[in-house]
Amino acid sequence: MSGMRKAAIFVLSLGEDLAAEVFKNLKTEEIEALTREISTLGVVQPQDAENVLEEYYTMSMAKSYMAEGGVEYAKAILVKSLGPEEARRIIDRIMKMLQSTEGFYSLESVDPQQLSKFIQNEHPQTVALILAQLDPTKAAELLTALPEGMRANVTLRMASLKDISPDVVERVSAFIAKKLKAIGGSFGSGASGGARAVAELLNRMERSTSRGVLEKIEQENPQLAISIRDMMFVFDDLMLIDDAGIREILQRVDKKSLTLALKGTSPELQQQFFKNMSQRAVEILKEEIEVLGAVKVRDVEKAQQEIVAMVTKLEEEGVIAIGSGGGDEYVV
Repeated sequence: MSGMRKAAIFVLSLGEDLAAEVFKNLKTEEIEALTREISTLGVVQPQDAENVLEEYYTMSMAKSYMAEGGVEYAKAILVKSLGPEEARRIIDRIMKMLQSTEGFYSLESVDPQQLSKFIQNEHPQTVALILAQLDPTKAAELLTALPEGMRANVTLRMASLKDISPDVVERVSAFIAKKLKAIGGSFGSGASGGARAVAELLNRMERSTSRGVLEKIEQENPQLAISIRDMMFVFDDLMLIDDAGIREILQRVDKKSLTLALKGTSPELQQQFFKNMSQRAVEILKEEIEVLGAVKVRDVEKAQQEIVAMVTKLEEEGVIAIGSGGGDEYVV
């Protein structure tokens, strides 16, 4: 879900009076963009509204912690309450928001296909900075839209991003902001790269595309490829989840997505689910898988990615544990 859509749902959830107060603090172009998004929302599901409000509350509390004791203090509290991965993501997002130069707009509101046309002729380092600004899902869409020969170079540079001079990022921000003006986008000044950011990005791409990018990275930098691969979580890694975790997944997963995701997987992985279901439920699921017939690989991978995203979130929330099969290590 894009940042603009979340903002629209949040404003709707406030009611007319509070929404009016929010609008008083926005620029005219921000109000126009938000109003357009609200007009396209349709019926908002209660769960979506609850998720957006919960995210707002978490981000607000995190900002409060940072105001009290700085980044490390906020991080320590968030790690205790949400776990290390979710704490890191929240801190990264807040830092980007605090450093933003263009306010309400973000690159997430720009169509990846359009954005790719604007940046594909730019230096790969510039493109890496832009990818680092985006939500991993949106970054994956943008990377997929770029020419194939450019992807590995960009991801290599993104994985190498660490401490970047604010002046450099500011100059890139101003340059890209001008290029995006025609399509209503903007560019913030925070950048967060590294192997983990690339792993999150590749996790959200089609398997064939991410595999090709990773293979090219491996040719250039084998050690970096190993680091990225170690941080990735793929559908086959569900074998690492214990029976209690699988049962938790079965309670929450969309049955149609599960049927499609299990199509063509190994008998061992299918059995991981079957052994945690009733005999009747197993018979029904097997029949539904067989009835599917031939399906597009792309559709199977999309269903698997949806389940992987759900599992990753459950692991971050501490609901399930993803064990490595030995000791106390975890795959995240």
